[in-house]
Amino acid sequence: MISQDTMTVRIPMTIRRIGGRKQIIVPEGGGVPERSRAKPDEALLKALARAFKWKRMIETGQVRSLNELAEAEKLNGSYVSRIFRLTLLAPDIVEAILAGRQPRTLQLADLLEDVPVDWGEQRERFS
Repeated sequence: MISQDTMTVRIPMTIRRIGGRKQIIVPEGGGVPERSRAKPDEALLKALARAFKWKRMIETGQVRSLNELAEAEKLNGSYVSRIFRLTLLAPDIVEAILAGRQPRTLQLADLLEDVPVDWGEQRERFS
């Protein structure tokens, strides 16, 4: 039985670990202003920066292959190739990540899995 002095408020939300921190995820249109949602994900930004730096290193001839790059960076070759695949993301997805407008549930781990090369398929998967 609820007394007249008590009020119950239900707020639809989910708490998820994103980038090592717990964040509250509200449903789209949940009353949170768009400005407050735009927050770049540091892990995604760092990975994109690395990927495009490595791409430039290969294009300029500083290194000749991903294996040579992995050795130069003292990193595991598998990790380097997974991060390097971020250079194949659709430009609008990269732009959204840089602006912090990517879906709040999108994490680096999602982008390191088997990402389709087709930009249309990427948009479907990551929207």
